Amino acid sequence: MRPIFPSPFTSTYRRFSAAVLLSVCLAGVTAYAALSAESSGESGSLDLLIENGRVVDGSGNPWFHADVGIADGVIVAVGDLKGTSAARHIDAAGLIVAPGFIDIHSHADDHQGRRWGLRSADLARRRAINIVSQGVTTVAVNPDGFGEPGLSIADQRGQLLEPGVGLNVVLMAAHGAIRGFVMGKDHRRAATDDEVSAMQALVGEAMEQGAFGLSTGLEYPPGRYSDLGELVSLMEIVRPYGGVHISHMRSETTAPMWWVPSQHYPSPPQLLDAVAEVVEIAERTATKGVVTHMKVRGTTHWGQSEQVIEFIEAARARGVEMYGDQYPYDTSGSDGELVLIPMWALGLERRPDKDDKVDLREFFLSVLDDADRRDTLLSDIRHSIAFRGGAENIIVFDYPDTSLIGRDLQSLADEQQLTPAEYAIQMQLDGYAGRPGGARLRSFSLAERDMEALMSRPWVATSSDGGVTLAEDGPAVHARYNGAFTRKIARYVTERGTLSLEHAVRAATTLPAQILGLRDRGMIRAGLAADVVVFDADDIRDRSTFTKPHQLSSGVAFVLVNGELVIDNGEPTGLLAGTVLHRATSGPGSQE
Repeated sequence: MRPIFPSPFTSTYRRFSAAVLLSVCLAGVTAYAALSAESSGESGSLDLLIENGRVVDGSGNPWFHADVGIADGVIVAVGDLKGTSAARHIDAAGLIVAPGFIDIHSHADDHQGRRWGLRSADLARRRAINIVSQGVTTVAVNPDGFGEPGLSIADQRGQLLEPGVGLNVVLMAAHGAIRGFVMGKDHRRAATDDEVSAMQALVGEAMEQGAFGLSTGLEYPPGRYSDLGELVSLMEIVRPYGGVHISHMRSETTAPMWWVPSQHYPSPPQLLDAVAEVVEIAERTATKGVVTHMKVRGTTHWGQSEQVIEFIEAARARGVEMYGDQYPYDTSGSDGELVLIPMWALGLERRPDKDDKVDLREFFLSVLDDADRRDTLLSDIRHSIAFRGGAENIIVFDYPDTSLIGRDLQSLADEQQLTPAEYAIQMQLDGYAGRPGGARLRSFSLAERDMEALMSRPWVATSSDGGVTLAEDGPAVHARYNGAFTRKIARYVTERGTLSLEHAVRAATTLPAQILGLRDRGMIRAGLAADVVVFDADDIRDRSTFTKPHQLSSGVAFVLVNGELVIDNGEPTGLLAGTVLHRATSGPGSQE
């Protein structure tokens, strides 16, 4: 019987052809032979030699003492390399040498406001210092089905490569962008056969141009309106390429985040329904499925991580290749702009843009004056409070009365002898006039026990769900943008002992490489790309907070992307050393 989760040596690259594996092994042997000649003065020296470190190679095996030799962007030898000449030597005594981290869910290429991330004209954004300073050397972008409708993978690659990027980029075909391009504004329905065929053609084109799979955002429009048949049809196109389906599911709790009890149908999809759909797509198409940024949100579902784990492990036991990824925070991105007042009660169909001039007060007062509508409003607010982790876990971050900042909704309501729902109404009336909710609130809607249960599973990779950010972007930035990967080690290895260091490194390297199908990086092995991070296991930590998010992580001494130092002795070098990876040369199916 095939093991459910074999070791990386036996199965990390099980889809790869024997010829490709043999070529990598021979490359390592040849490189080591050349290195022996170099140390005898018969050839040129290495570009870089990292000496005396403790190597955590990404396999999950215990660390070992070794030197790592690098030349021409490739790891050429791992072992006792004392006496080998190199253009530069790095003494890593007391430090960990690991593969560069791979972020399987990144918004680094998203458009935020008027600023692009990695395709920005601003080279500071292209360098992505907030990301590489965490030890991340590769990001998978176009997550949640997001992308630019009509922009091909080839064109996106070209825009990234000119003038360059600070780290490697994996491109996903974005279901939402493709669906929006085919269906336009008329997307709030099931697609016709002809529309599905048009989507299939665009997915096939993306895969031919080097995409690594399909991302979906089934809680967001236009992906929200797709059905199982459409998604299966698209993954049938991905299957011959060995691609993966990475899905933001339809729901992560009792209901999707857009669901309002008084406004929508009474039986929304719940967490296990959503997991079951992703599993069914993978099972019916014999492809890999990923439940992305895994979470169990809201007080009513806390503890259900055990059921999710049992469901996915049962699928894996019967041969369905299912995975998850997760960021190590108990608050989500949407938690950071929490509005407890439903849009219907403000006379809005959506949240206004920042430039919109709106007067919410008059309509809101008319709702409060109607006893039935007021009762409905209170019921909807109570649902939102439970969904977001309870009133004691909802914190004020911006409000005209600054004495409220940092306080939780429950204690504020108690002081006024109001219910939390009534206090939310009061905040709308007394707060910022043009802002839904009247305040900027952040909720902490996840339970740490669920987070730890999920991250402990061998099939759950680390991700950030973050992107490129600079200090000028202001305070409303999730701490994960600057600290997801370092926090995973600092909190859950060092502080809480939830994971071993080797498990945490594997979850950030070999495992995401396996999921994406990367064969040329993700481990410290001769013949693989020299994406390497050197860090102090005792000092590595996230410094970003929700009041001061623009603080870089500490403890990461050196980061190499394709053999070039983008972090040197803790300082950014500014090099644009990354590239855009192509499935045909970085993953299974290579004809090299």
